[in-house]
Amino acid sequence: MKIGVLGSGMVGQTLAKGLQGLGHEVRIASREGTKLAAFSEQTGIREGRFGDVAAFAEVVVLAVKGDVAEALVKELAPALAGKALLDTCNPISGAPEGGMLPYFTAANESLIERLQKAAPDAKVVKWFNSVGAGLMVKPNVQGGPPSMFICGDDAAAKATAAALAKELGWNVEDAGPARLGHAVEALCQLWCAYGFLRNDWAHAFAMLRP
Repeated sequence: MKIGVLGSGMVGQTLAKGLQGLGHEVRIASREGTKLAAFSEQTGIREGRFGDVAAFAEVVVLAVKGDVAEALVKELAPALAGKALLDTCNPISGAPEGGMLPYFTAANESLIERLQKAAPDAKVVKWFNSVGAGLMVKPNVQGGPPSMFICGDDAAAKATAAALAKELGWNVEDAGPARLGHAVEALCQLWCAYGFLRNDWAHAFAMLRP
């Protein structure tokens, strides 16, 4: 499968390496297309600009900061049309407040819904937004594979998202349509609260187990 990863941070790099290791043809993108030269040389994963990588891909992984995701998806909407867009982003608006990450979305509103409106012909699936990069690929935890919650409106795109998640070592729970995205996105707040309040990331991760 041709997979394009949009985002040069740790999440994008981790998923790009993990998906390449599964045998997929992966490219990774940054705004300038030159930011990840060392990463590309080390891994053999070609880097390009956002538009070029989105056009190349059959499946696109969105791994940018939540506050720039909507504008980027709107900009790339023609290249994303008809493709599964796997959205790892959360609508984080600042530093933790009392242990909770603040979101810029309103109650019962989600970033995934905004992204779907920004690119109506894309098939957006919320995916891998509720776990840190260090545990995304082949997590080795007690109790067996942990559970990744996904949601979205397109059944075929969710099937693709589920298959890739399983290849990466996860069980998958389909939480339903995109209108339930606020609940899936809130898992990041819940997961991180244990770490910020109690410095207990192991317990936080345990909540994702089956």
